[in-house]
Amino acid sequence: MALTVSVTQIAPRELPELPAEAFAKHDSSPDSHFYREPRFVTHIDEPAIAAVTSLYAELLPLGGVILDMMSSWVSHLPPDTAFAAVIGQGMNQRELDANPRLTRRFVQDLNADPNLSLESASLDAAQICVSVQYLQQPVTVLSEVARVLRPGSPVVVSFSNRCFPTKAVAIWSVLDATGRAQLVDLYLRRAAFARTETRILIPEGGPSDPMTAVIGWTAPEV
Repeated sequence: MALTVSVTQIAPRELPELPAEAFAKHDSSPDSHFYREPRFVTHIDEPAIAAVTSLYAELLPLGGVILDMMSSWVSHLPPDTAFAAVIGQGMNQRELDANPRLTRRFVQDLNADPNLSLESASLDAAQICVSVQYLQQPVTVLSEVARVLRPGSPVVVSFSNRCFPTKAVAIWSVLDATGRAQLVDLYLRRAAFARTETRILIPEGGPSDPMTAVIGWTAPEV
């Protein structure tokens, strides 16, 4: 597959079958600069948010410990579901501090350091909402997510057609919704998730933002 964008070459060591420039970005400056100022906005519309929240209500365990990856000032968690803890990782401290669902929060640039300072097999679920397109080491990051999840636990990766185009990786920009779902599924399988499933929450062409989720489950306990 040929990429036509003009980007710096980055070799995709994690996914050598992809083009060399697959994980490059138009804006190659540190992500910490881009996210320095908080953005107190939602990046998908209300129907898309409702679809994600409904999926979380189905998949995230009541009373569980949840990891909200690449979080901000909202987590779209079901308001009537109580969790033991919600740990938020994001890029802007003010956004994380404004999120009332987080019980613990930390700033970390996953493109600079993909390793999570969390105990192995300590979490019951994880979520990445409308942010997977920014990961330049997605398999390493998701392998870390798999490590910190307990056996049989899900990670929910949801996305729409919205993004910051200069910060999305090159391959994301040239794929359609089906191709993006296949790409995220590849990330999860390469990160050793035992089972994956793709769900079209809101199809393209409707009055609201389209929404797709790819879910991976860690292997069940033997």
